[in-house]
Amino acid sequence: MSFHFALVWTLLVGPWMPMASQNSISWEVQRFDGWYNNLMEHRWGSKGSRLQRLVPASYADGVYQPLGEPHLPNPRALSNTAMRGPAGLASLQNRTVLGVFFGYHVLSDLVSVEKSGCPAEFLNIRIPPGDPVFDRDQSGDVVLPFQRSRWDPETGQSPSNPRDLTNEVTGWLDGSAIYGSSHSWSDELRSFSGGELASGPDPAFPRAAQAPLLMWTPPDPTTGRRGPRGLYAFGAERGNREPFLQALGLLWFRYHNLWAQKLASRYPLWGDEELFQHARKRVIATYQNIAMYEWLPSFLRKMPPEYAGYRAFLDPSISPEFLAASEQFFSTMVPPGVYMREPDCPTSGSFSHTSPLSPPLKHPSLQRAEDVDALLLGMASQIAEREDHVVVEDVRDFWPGPLKFSRTDHLASCLLRGRDLGLPSYTKARATLGLPPVTRWQDINPALSGSDGTVLEATAALYNQDLSRLELLPGGLLESHGDPGPLFSTIVLDQFVRLRDGDRYWFENSKNGPLSSAPQNSFCHPNLLSDPVLSLWPSTPRPVHSSVSPGDPCPQPGQLSTEGLPACAPPIVRDYFEGSGFGFGVTIGTLCCFPLVSLLSAWIVAQLRRRNLKRLQGQNRQSIMCEKLVGGIKAIEWQGHKEPCRPVLVHLQPGQIHVVDGRLSVLRTVQLRPPQQVNLILSSNHGRRALLLKIPKEYDLVLLFDLEEERQVMVESLRGALKESGLSFQEWELREQELMRGAVTREQRSHLLETFFRHLFSQVLDIDQADAGALPLDSSQKVQEALTCELSRAEFAESLGLKPQDMFVESMFSLADKDGNGYLSFREFLDILVVFMKGSPEEKSRLMFRMYDSDGNGLISKDEFIRMLRSFIEISNNCLTKTQLAEVVESMFRESGFQDKQELTWEDFHFMLRDHDSELRFTQLCVKGVEVPEVIKDLCRRASYISQEKLCPSLRVSARCPQKHADIEVELTPRRLQCPSDTDPPQEIRRRFGKKVTSFQPLLFTEAHREKFQRSRRHQTMQQFKRFVENYRRHIGCLAVFYAIAGGLFLERAYYYAFAAHHKGITDTTRVGIILSRGTAASISFMFSYILLTMCRNLITFLRETFLNRYVPFDAAVDFHRLIASTAIVLTVLHSAGHVVNVYLFSISPLSVLSCLFPGLFHDNGSEFPQKYYWWFFQAVPGLTGVMLLLILAIMYVFASRHFRRCSFRGFWLTHHLYILLYVLLIIHGSFALIQLPRFHIFFLVPALIYMGDKLVSLSRKKVEISVVKAELLPSGVTHLEFQRPQGFEYKSGQWVRIACLALGTTEYHPFTLTSAPHEETLSLHIRAAGPWTTRLREIYSPPTGDSCAKYPKLYLDGPFGEGHQEWHKFEVSVLVGGGIGVTPFASILKDLVFKSSVSCQVFCKKIYFIWVTRTQRQFEWLADIIREVEENDRQDLVSVHIYITQLAEKFDLRTTMLYICERHFQKVLNRSLFTGLRSITHFGRPPFEAFFNSLQKVHPQVRKIGVFSCGPPGMTKNVEKACQLINRQDRTHFSHHYENF
Repeated sequence: MSFHFALVWTLLVGPWMPMASQNSISWEVQRFDGWYNNLMEHRWGSKGSRLQRLVPASYADGVYQPLGEPHLPNPRALSNTAMRGPAGLASLQNRTVLGVFFGYHVLSDLVSVEKSGCPAEFLNIRIPPGDPVFDRDQSGDVVLPFQRSRWDPETGQSPSNPRDLTNEVTGWLDGSAIYGSSHSWSDELRSFSGGELASGPDPAFPRAAQAPLLMWTPPDPTTGRRGPRGLYAFGAERGNREPFLQALGLLWFRYHNLWAQKLASRYPLWGDEELFQHARKRVIATYQNIAMYEWLPSFLRKMPPEYAGYRAFLDPSISPEFLAASEQFFSTMVPPGVYMREPDCPTSGSFSHTSPLSPPLKHPSLQRAEDVDALLLGMASQIAEREDHVVVEDVRDFWPGPLKFSRTDHLASCLLRGRDLGLPSYTKARATLGLPPVTRWQDINPALSGSDGTVLEATAALYNQDLSRLELLPGGLLESHGDPGPLFSTIVLDQFVRLRDGDRYWFENSKNGPLSSAPQNSFCHPNLLSDPVLSLWPSTPRPVHSSVSPGDPCPQPGQLSTEGLPACAPPIVRDYFEGSGFGFGVTIGTLCCFPLVSLLSAWIVAQLRRRNLKRLQGQNRQSIMCEKLVGGIKAIEWQGHKEPCRPVLVHLQPGQIHVVDGRLSVLRTVQLRPPQQVNLILSSNHGRRALLLKIPKEYDLVLLFDLEEERQVMVESLRGALKESGLSFQEWELREQELMRGAVTREQRSHLLETFFRHLFSQVLDIDQADAGALPLDSSQKVQEALTCELSRAEFAESLGLKPQDMFVESMFSLADKDGNGYLSFREFLDILVVFMKGSPEEKSRLMFRMYDSDGNGLISKDEFIRMLRSFIEISNNCLTKTQLAEVVESMFRESGFQDKQELTWEDFHFMLRDHDSELRFTQLCVKGVEVPEVIKDLCRRASYISQEKLCPSLRVSARCPQKHADIEVELTPRRLQCPSDTDPPQEIRRRFGKKVTSFQPLLFTEAHREKFQRSRRHQTMQQFKRFVENYRRHIGCLAVFYAIAGGLFLERAYYYAFAAHHKGITDTTRVGIILSRGTAASISFMFSYILLTMCRNLITFLRETFLNRYVPFDAAVDFHRLIASTAIVLTVLHSAGHVVNVYLFSISPLSVLSCLFPGLFHDNGSEFPQKYYWWFFQAVPGLTGVMLLLILAIMYVFASRHFRRCSFRGFWLTHHLYILLYVLLIIHGSFALIQLPRFHIFFLVPALIYMGDKLVSLSRKKVEISVVKAELLPSGVTHLEFQRPQGFEYKSGQWVRIACLALGTTEYHPFTLTSAPHEETLSLHIRAAGPWTTRLREIYSPPTGDSCAKYPKLYLDGPFGEGHQEWHKFEVSVLVGGGIGVTPFASILKDLVFKSSVSCQVFCKKIYFIWVTRTQRQFEWLADIIREVEENDRQDLVSVHIYITQLAEKFDLRTTMLYICERHFQKVLNRSLFTGLRSITHFGRPPFEAFFNSLQKVHPQVRKIGVFSCGPPGMTKNVEKACQLINRQDRTHFSHHYENF
């Protein structure tokens, strides 16, 4: 037992022994990683080399699957049976605790297999039900996890190549536990000054462990966390696992620095490297000497054979049998506690300076040198536990547990480690190593069988009495008694002999050893019975004996047992997610709120932009009414209990009271007419600030004032106004609550009028009284009140949807107001309504006659007739000159044969309307809010939309029409006009227009006329589907290819992580989350990359002119862009959901698993707690970039929506430029390579290069300043810009450009369609002021006031860019539908077509139908000029224009009917429209596209395919698309629709 004295003496006294003169480094320095020790087998003994088996592996499948239950017993049951026993039995050989833990230190220097394998594989320890430590609740479902160790990936592939574990340290006795197993690790330990190892603030201690030295330490069993202090940087990763190993590490640290200091004082000229290497070789030699010749003999009780020299062919690799045997045997000698001894220990058995510790892991941190000294001296004086099969409960039941468990069974873990190593059975190992066979259980250990045979019997029962199943570990442990058994001794001795003889750097190797140049006697064994260690305790020297006996100077007080020691903390199961649930939910909720926050931001921006737009639009607006209302009285109008109050300005005028808002817009006008009785009620409380003005047949006006004095001013003004108007009034006071309770609000008046109109129509149309608004409660009183109320002129005008000052309202109201009191009663209104709803044409014409017979003489003069026409035309916001109106009246009189009359009787008037009996029959008076019966609508609908002149052409064009029709020069009605039967349209078409014909013949461009068949609904559906596929085959094909690629990428990644990525282990931790996140990531990478191509406008414009346009719908690039973006957003949400699952699972996964999945982020250092969820979201680069990407996508997507894009184009423009940051974050997000290597660049590189090239092309054009040669402000807020055409600028009709005005900034570009034709020398745009930018543009280009030569601001131009409208020439017949400002592309097309036809250019398109849908004909008067130019130049009748005015009511309304009649007469006389001045046909209401397309089929029966091009609001283009789909159900002409929304 002289080992521990030799160890202490050599380490602390050795550096002061005499030394010969030493030179600098003149030998081969041994590598830290163990490589090239053997010059033939370089890898032998190196770090990461595989273990070398002494006995063939024993796996269940012969490859890598370990043996387990039921073939082998439960590890916990085996531990409880074979290794349980009393503690406190002393070593039979007086082995000390220092020797035990020095053995652990040597083992850590030679081998380490604790590092978990990747992917993580588990061999769980199933706890038997009712286990007293781990299953106190007797649940029976407790499982302790055990993770398999790291293996060589080149093994475990076949029975001839079974799995072999790798050694994570060098397999040499080379001090790797002191200096580390790699050069980098050693560098981190060194101070690079004086050859010493780096120390902390206290020179006796190394510096604290920090990155990159990630030292392993077990967590505190009570908290699961490792302490922040007491973790030192050692060469062994697990050097801080126990205080005893830590104390030995500190001892070797001091020993190296003592040697370095001694050498530095002896050789001052040596540098750091020389000092370090010289000190290192002496420390290694001392370490080898003690381990081989002092510790090993005391451990095995036998000396190793003499050293015969280096054997190059001997494999010194560590065997798994040695690892298991040594570690298992050491565990039997670990005591339940350790004494700490002071240097001046008393000679008696006093315990005054001793302090027994609790189990090995329950200890204070070694922060002082005195603590280390006390612990080392205590271990040197304390006798270890007996060398038998018994292991103390601290190791067996309370060892620090893995994963969520604070405790585990170390013996059961060792058994599973042996199965993981594939160790053979006990009998097979003995036979292979040449030991005598054991055939009976009693022969394993006869001494144990005689003293306690129940242990062997119970163990045999666990193995079903089959000795061949007995494993190596329990068998070798059971045969040990006092000394290691024969099996363990053979294995250990064989390993150390191979280590010594196969080590080229062994200190005894005189040829190549580290001490080959030094005298060997300098390293002979020191005198073990010499004086005590002088370096530690120089003041009180004491003798040290070679054995621990009662006569020793510092004997142990007694053998420690578990009795009297503090109890170990019981095992607990930690919840890694504890306390994180609320925060995790809040985080997910916050992420989900990103779109809401973006919506709120967009709404605020939209409101600000809308306010700014209104401010800009109202800056120059001046109203005469506003000027008259200046100087009114400020007040607050109370509108009711449910309505908010509003500030108003009250202006009193003779006979009127005007109520206006803050912008001086008239809110209400109250008429003051005698003999009305007005009541003025004032409040008598609450500051006397309320005023109620009650006027008969009006809702009340309630005003609130801040002060009584202000109210008094208003009262005085009212009194004066009422007296001036000749009205009598009464005045009294009420409490404010009663005043407001008795006031009739506007809402109450609206309910009253609603009942009024319902009962009115119920009597006219015979509607059931119950449906007319009769209320269930006190209905009679309510209805009676409604029927007795009277309508004011303003309410009557509002019911008709007109203004009170309109002439039509004035005439109708004057006619209906029989008593002349200025109000319409129920009976008066009923009399008028009955005539219009049920009267005959004669009655209706008589009523109109009376309306405009202003002098009541029974005659209508021409002036009165002109007034009637003006009242109708006034509705349409059209202004005709007096000359034009007179011309229309003269024509109408002349048509009816009354050219000699100046006045008309009713009979004459009715005769003038003789051709319009059908229109008058269904004419009604449309009242706002009252639906007209559908049967009347059906009778009034017409299906003809192509003028008759197109059906019976002139002889000069074609001879198909007989000669007898060539002489027709007067206007023809449908009855008189007859065309040949082959082109004769149906009666519905012929009935539509009676217009002067200029003789024309339709050109038939195709060969055969197909018959029309009636098909079933199923056939129509199939036909519609076929037409849909035919129309969108390119779209369908491209979408199919694109989504097939995206889906394939998703499926490839999903399949890989579901079935082919088990070697990574990620799917064992998170399956659904990783499949969803990685699959969507692949698709998103593809989509976000190739979405760039949809924005390469120059490339698209170029490619659409190539053959690729036959296969790729380049016109749908923007729609495809939106579709990709929408799909990517959905996939992003799924990707985020997958990562939410991943984050949760990673947050509850241990570091041993995470270190496998993310080796670059985590290191299994024993701190079992994983990172919290917030680390993954906000501290990890992928998580943080992912959160930022979600925010950016939410902002971009919301601001790119149609609503917000229209409200704030600048907001859309700016937020969409976040795409640069988006792609930067995407690259960072994917390049961190947490799970797989980056793949985003594979998809992104090519589209990014193409996009950058396209951008460079645009940039080369954008910076060319273009002068504006003409700027004109047109009505309806349209700005006409004409500017220079850049050199080499080629475009086609229907294309568009992007412009930026230098006066408004050079970075904000807006798209507009060119309205100029390609043959024109300049470019022109028509821009409607619909937002702040276009409004400011209109202001900038206002005509100069002073200097007529002032220059306009210049423009930047980018384009041209193509779109679908430019394909109009590819169809024989094309239909162009423009709504609102959407007519701009067609202006260019119409001019281009007419020009090409005028120069005899061959154009495939033979006919164009242009449908202009506009709210009023004055909205875009500039287009009328273009159409007029087209009509003048259209010599071949290529263009047919139809104008639809949507502001007017339906045709069965009285006003529209009269306008229709006037329009027909005007068309007959002047061959142009009354409203537009064009020869084009004008319609009222919205166009029914389905009927229009049906008429085209009849006019062009031989045309197989008609192109339809629409541009305008989405509602209009959707109606066009729906009509095309309905028509395409028929087996006739196919309508191909191309649309563009704005």
